[in-house]
Amino acid sequence: MSFAREGYPFIGVGLLLAGAAWAGVTTEYGGWWLKGFAVVFTVLTFFTVWFFRDPAPGTPSEAGLVVAPGQGKVISITEEDEPTFMGGRARRITIFLSVFDVHVQRAPVSGTVVHRVYKPGKYLVAWAEKASQDNEQSSLGISTGAGPVLVRQIAGLIARRIVTDHSEGDSVERGARIGLIRFGSRVDLFIPLEWEVVCSVGDRVRVGSTVLARHPVDTDA
Repeated sequence: MSFAREGYPFIGVGLLLAGAAWAGVTTEYGGWWLKGFAVVFTVLTFFTVWFFRDPAPGTPSEAGLVVAPGQGKVISITEEDEPTFMGGRARRITIFLSVFDVHVQRAPVSGTVVHRVYKPGKYLVAWAEKASQDNEQSSLGISTGAGPVLVRQIAGLIARRIVTDHSEGDSVERGARIGLIRFGSRVDLFIPLEWEVVCSVGDRVRVGSTVLARHPVDTDA
């Protein structure tokens, strides 16, 4: 098991506080209140380690697959206008990430990053439909031979930090890390309407592993 680098400062602080509290418990100054602090700091440290986990995905190698860019529950599959990168109507697959899910995002397809836009905004609950438009978000558009793909990282009620790794011109491989959102949040995936969706609302998906859709493959290439 590896861990997201953004979590190292939080894990380090937690270990220091928990260690100091337990050290104090062993002295004559250690009372019940200090033991309580030690327990709380220890639990919070374990939670922080768990939150920033970054397991290696079992990314499928078959051509034409679109894997989940985030880990959590599919809460919506809709058709809507996406003019900023998709250029019109597109299929949107929304994944809600609870605080217990992996919060690293991964590329759903291989291609070239040709679009990156950050938009400040509100911090509505991530499962609310308005969060897709009103919340703080970062969009990453990937150009592929089969069509455009847009991944939108959206902050939630307690999320206050979106990390997007790549810049325009970068190449990405399917399943490779593209960013992270701290704490509760959501990820919107936009794909062309003609691509086949193979997931359903209510599905639990694993980042970089679960197949959400398929796109046509040029067998003559």
